[in-house]
Amino acid sequence: MPDTRSRLQLAPAEETLPARTHDEAQLEFSFAKQASEEALSRPIPARSCQAIRSRSPGRSLRASRMERSLEEIQLEHGVACHVPPGKVLDLRLTENSYAIISVRRGRECYRVRVHRMFAGVEPRLIRALARYVVHNDQKASAQLSQFIEKHQDMICPQPRRARRVALRTQGRVHDLGAVYDRLNSRYFDGKLDLRITWGAARKCHGQRSVKVGAYLVEDRLIRVHPVLDQEQVPRFFLEWIVFHEMLHAKHAIRRVGGRLCYHPPEFAQEEQRFPGYARARLWEKSNLDRLLG
Repeated sequence: MPDTRSRLQLAPAEETLPARTHDEAQLEFSFAKQASEEALSRPIPARSCQAIRSRSPGRSLRASRMERSLEEIQLEHGVACHVPPGKVLDLRLTENSYAIISVRRGRECYRVRVHRMFAGVEPRLIRALARYVVHNDQKASAQLSQFIEKHQDMICPQPRRARRVALRTQGRVHDLGAVYDRLNSRYFDGKLDLRITWGAARKCHGQRSVKVGAYLVEDRLIRVHPVLDQEQVPRFFLEWIVFHEMLHAKHAIRRVGGRLCYHPPEFAQEEQRFPGYARARLWEKSNLDRLLG
């Protein structure tokens, strides 16, 4: 029996390997050998292809990264479970100190803005929030109002700088500056520091109502609709409108049951004591169509 141990021994390092046989040479293709030799002869680039492309001229577009908190995503998913099929929910957490919950109901989407106090609430409140968003459910609204009332300390007022507004007090017929100064001196001891102006002229054709006066809390500004700047509008009616808006500056908006109360009881009592109150209300009812026409 021949000895096979010599076949397993490795050749010494200083010895040369035996030449390849004819069969081994058949396994190597000539074009592969030529390609490998050309690859070895190429110079190695100093930078990678990605680095070269990043410096190449041209316009690159990068999608903006939207950061959302985990609490916001979890609340959105929780409410979305109760949204009818085919509807999309877009929910965001805010720090809004006035509108704690705001809902815009569209055909395909509910756009909801909720105060951050609702982050991490229990499933019971999530279901109530969903019922309020989808059905405007009154029981759910009362349930949410109770929760808001208990967490008033989480509502942080956000003061805003007054906007620059071009004031226009002198109208074609009435002077708002003179009306304001007279009312401030007679009924408020001159303590109110407000601004007043006529609003932008807008057509009221086809409307059933018109907001003749408004008080902007952040700007401390009274804005009166220019529809009152007519000869047919008596001075006592204009004075009542301005007096009403001045009361808003005296009596702050309060929150009752989670809802904003713009006319608290003391507001209504003081307004009714205004000398021309009953007369102005009667003129308003009798001439509203003329104002809108």
